Amino acid sequence: MSGALARLLFYPTLAYTVAMEKMTSRRWFDRVDDTVVLGALPFRSITRQLVEAENVRGVITMNEEYETKYFCNSAEMLKEWRAAGVEQLRLSTTDFTGVPSLENLSRGVEFALRHREQGSSVYVHCKAGRSRSATMAAAYLIRLHSWTPEEACEKLMSVRPHVLVRSAQLEMLRRYYQQVCQRAG
Repeated sequence: MSGALARLLFYPTLAYTVAMEKMTSRRWFDRVDDTVVLGALPFRSITRQLVEAENVRGVITMNEEYETKYFCNSAEMLKEWRAAGVEQLRLSTTDFTGVPSLENLSRGVEFALRHREQGSSVYVHCKAGRSRSATMAAAYLIRLHSWTPEEACEKLMSVRPHVLVRSAQLEMLRRYYQQVCQRAG
């Protein structure tokens, strides 16, 4: 049911995201640190800016395939990302109710850390750059700094005030924190 509702609401909420960027101080994307750029759907029109100005060489797509089908360098258009020198990792998560799995959080964080070691940036996105992608960016901060989920989310909100990590996503970040920080200590 939630997947069908997410599909039904996709275009109206995408239009809302575009309107908020045009009519308020919200930006399409924000840099979290030297590696991670957190943002909304990477429309084809911003690919060049991401690659040239932001040094993006990796993209973590938290969207389901239908969300990136028409406006983005999508799975069908993987060659578009490759042609721009960008590696894409898709970790499909349902909009509104979806929570990235521990496995996907680990895969995404390892991807970002590899790009960090190479001195390049990673664009982490969902539709609006608020929840699914923010959960992934928070996991990256947890792993990098051994921060609690709350500290990681506070950092994200200081950079991108409209971030909204929902309770189920926060609970998964707590599980991730236990897995990578508390067991290591």
